[in-house]
This record gives sequence, C-alpha cells and structure tokens, in this order.
Amino acid sequence: MGKIKIVLLFFTLLVCSSTDWQDSPDDLSKKSVRVLFVGNSLTYSNDLPSLVKKAARQKGVSIKTKMFAYPNYAIEDHWNDGVVQKEISRNNYDFVILQQGPSSQPPGRKMLMDYGKKFSYLCQEHDAQLCFFMVWPSLNYYHTFDGVIKNYKEAATMNNAVLCPVGEVWKAHFDSTENFDYYSFDGFHPSLKGSQVAAEVIVEHLFND
Repeated sequence: MGKIKIVLLFFTLLVCSSTDWQDSPDDLSKKSVRVLFVGNSLTYSNDLPSLVKKAARQKGVSIKTKMFAYPNYAIEDHWNDGVVQKEISRNNYDFVILQQGPSSQPPGRKMLMDYGKKFSYLCQEHDAQLCFFMVWPSLNYYHTFDGVIKNYKEAATMNNAVLCPVGEVWKAHFDSTENFDYYSFDGFHPSLKGSQVAAEVIVEHLFND
C-alpha cells in the first residue's frame, strides 16, 4: 500500500472513530446519557451523532456520544475486530445504537439476526440498552424497502432491542410526497435533511417518555 493510501486510511479511521466525552458547560449541572453508535457510512454521513445530540438537547436531554463507523462495514466486521466489545465493557453506556446495511436479502437478514444476538448478550452483560437503527435501501433497490423494514423489526423484537424505525419513516415520506430529498446525490447515502430526520426519529424512540 502506498504512503498516500496509508495516510488517507488513517485519516478515515480518525474521523469515523469519534467521541465527545468532554463536558460542555450545558452538561456540568446534569448527568449526561452515554450513547455509542456502531455502523458505517450511513451513520457517519453528516455526523449523525452530533445531530442526535442536538435533537436530544431540544428535548432537554443531555447526551454524550462516541462512534465507531467505517466505510462498507457490517456489524460482523465490527464484531470480528473486537474493538467495540472492549469499548462497551470498559464504559458505562446507556444505549448502543447498531446500524447494519439494508439487510433485505437472506444473507443480510441472517447477519442482522446472528450478530444482533451477539451484541444483545454483550449489552445485557454491561447494562446497556441495545438499539437498532433501521436504515433504507438505495433508490435502485427501492422495491426491497418492505423487506428492510420487516427484517429490522424482527431483529429488534428477537433481541429485546429498541427499534429506531428511520427507514419506515423515510418510506412513509416518500410514498406520501413522491419527494426523495432524504437521499443525497448518490441515491443511497442520506442528505443532511435525511440525517436530521434520522436524528429526530432516534431521539423520539430513545426518550419517548
């Protein structure tokens, strides 16, 4: 691997493994909820954890976030790396938000179920609530959307996890408006508006009291 590629890879890992444990002035007077994001580019696009933090603050909830998200990563890759397991065991997380790819097809569904179970046991062992961040298919595979929704719902139910049904909310918007502005130019990753909607849905389902 050339020197330029090594530098680019290092930069990607530095950006996508982010944390904001530093207390801000707003956090000093109250306990912050700790949230770990585990996923890929659908999570780190537009810095979703920061958008979630902002949306939570609007509900009067102070949160701190950390993210492990890398290009083209599946939850199997995260598990095999072993880094996330150590992170969960060493820190007192309140929520672990897991994001797999669309997972509408049998191999993706199996990975979502099998590795979701592994993360579920790990979270139970360390008193963290597992959450599934339901995503969406690319526009080219829009016909698989119902399968994405179905598989994420079943994975959350099977693993006693909180479901953040972002994909379902996206589809309802598309079906009612025929406006696909939640997608970015590539027809798969979220636009800023799409990520903002995702953040609102996540906060609504984490703090729905």
